[in-house]
Amino acid sequence: MEKINLPKASKITSPNPVAIVCTQKPDGSTNLATVSWYTYLSYNPNMIAYAMAKSSYSGELVRENKKVVITIPSDNIKEIVMKCGMHSGRDTNKISKFEIEMQDIPTSNIKVPLHSAAAIQCKLKEYIETGDHYLYICDVEEVYADDKERAVFSWEGYSKIASAKEA
Repeated sequence: MEKINLPKASKITSPNPVAIVCTQKPDGSTNLATVSWYTYLSYNPNMIAYAMAKSSYSGELVRENKKVVITIPSDNIKEIVMKCGMHSGRDTNKISKFEIEMQDIPTSNIKVPLHSAAAIQCKLKEYIETGDHYLYICDVEEVYADDKERAVFSWEGYSKIASAKEA
């Protein structure tokens, strides 16, 4: 075996889950941020975790509000996933800039992108410093899905977004 770095290992271990974290801004509007990793922690009680850079505006919002909706984007909006990961909501209203169609879920004030395969409504339980990221550990409150939508994953070290069938 050859010695490699961790970014190269992430290419070898593709695909990886990808999600859009939806948080509420102080004005009540929704902010969107792409995360390149999440995982289910427990089914009793229902818990999920995701990681974000310490400097993330969405991370700041979830630490303040304690509410977040983690959406699993579908292949219908895969271009938006990359765009949402390349701009900060602190400076950019991503929803209007990228003309993202949004929808309500019944039990949250936080809107989610249309064409989400799933929406996992959560309450922040705790967050832990993990190097240059925080690990957000959340209690799941509600889960919604649209079985007509096909989830996407990140490929090639997070340089491509595609469904598993497409790649």
